Amino acid sequence: MEDYFLWINFTTVSINGFTMINNEQFTKRIKKIMEHHQFTASSFADKIGVQRSSISHILSGRNKPSLDFILKVSNAIPDVAIEWLLKGKGSYPTSNTSNQQAVDTLSAPSLFDANNTSNGKRINRIVVFYNDGTFDEYHKQ
Repeated sequence: MEDYFLWINFTTVSINGFTMINNEQFTKRIKKIMEHHQFTASSFADKIGVQRSSISHILSGRNKPSLDFILKVSNAIPDVAIEWLLKGKGSYPTSNTSNQQAVDTLSAPSLFDANNTSNGKRINRIVVFYNDGTFDEYHKQ
């Protein structure tokens, strides 16, 4: 008796109304997210709140992503649309996060603002120590 194997590579496969994702394509999308945000596998795992081995197993194709994993990615990385992550439909990133971060930085209040108080205390100066033993000191202007 001969064994026959059939390999079909679809982006998604529907069986009895349930859609299964293509693991290879999903892995490519995860790598795209990591590259876009400049994450290592370890930093990506920390960001989304999973064990580092989970990322390694998904990237290598050993394991398929769970629903919990997909939801953690979607919740931790706001510019990821679930439909893009699962099916590749739509675009990534959904918004230009690097431009948004620049706008957020420009509109951030000064640490020395009178409104920035804790228990009635205001910041007077900030000292930054560097690993080479030097430091910078910032005073209210």
